[in-house]
Amino acid sequence: MTEARDLPPGQTEIQDFPRFGWGALAFRFPTDPRRLEITVGGDVGESLAVCDELVALQRVEQVSDLHCVTTWTKRSIRWSGFRFRDFYETLVAPRAMPHADANLVVLRGQDGYAGRLPLASLLAPDVLLADRLDDRPLSIAHGAPLRLVAPAHYGYKNIKHLRSVEFWRDARAYRFVGPSFMDHPTARVEFEERGNLPAGLLRRIYPPLVPPIRWLFRFALERHQRRAVRSESNS
Repeated sequence: MTEARDLPPGQTEIQDFPRFGWGALAFRFPTDPRRLEITVGGDVGESLAVCDELVALQRVEQVSDLHCVTTWTKRSIRWSGFRFRDFYETLVAPRAMPHADANLVVLRGQDGYAGRLPLASLLAPDVLLADRLDDRPLSIAHGAPLRLVAPAHYGYKNIKHLRSVEFWRDARAYRFVGPSFMDHPTARVEFEERGNLPAGLLRRIYPPLVPPIRWLFRFALERHQRRAVRSESNS
């Protein structure tokens, strides 16, 4: 790892880009990594499923950093996908018709993980629904078939394997996968909103956990890939 003065407070740059997350999710994988579809629900006038309409939106490319709440940063990641703002204004608002005060957005992945962000945060111009990384379709390690990219927020808000987006008036339908102290409502990197404990304390708690979590997620992915190869060879 290398230190860089222009990184956000408490962050350290790494050169690789590991599969990483809450430990309980290491052995959970997307149920259908090739199906590019988002369902829209919650406090809306009409639920809907978005598939072909999504890829018809204007495609954008973006280079941005990802800051993990556990204090590592991967810089200059090259994403390609669709602005969440375009998705919302072109497809969600006119067709699903979220209620005027449904400003809490819950995003759910195929692996069972869920995150929340205010709608206003998701409408920022650098928030993407990304389906490509470095000019290639997303791998399972990085969120296939679709993931949220929200550079202003810590990585645990950047939901992988995205399957549904829900618009709610409040948090009644949301439950964080993990200890509640880890989940900040906005988790903005700029303000070091790491969780519901003091940021200085979490800076000390998280780094020792990084190596075993990296190993666990790498081991789980390698096992998953071996099983996939055996399954294909037997079919």
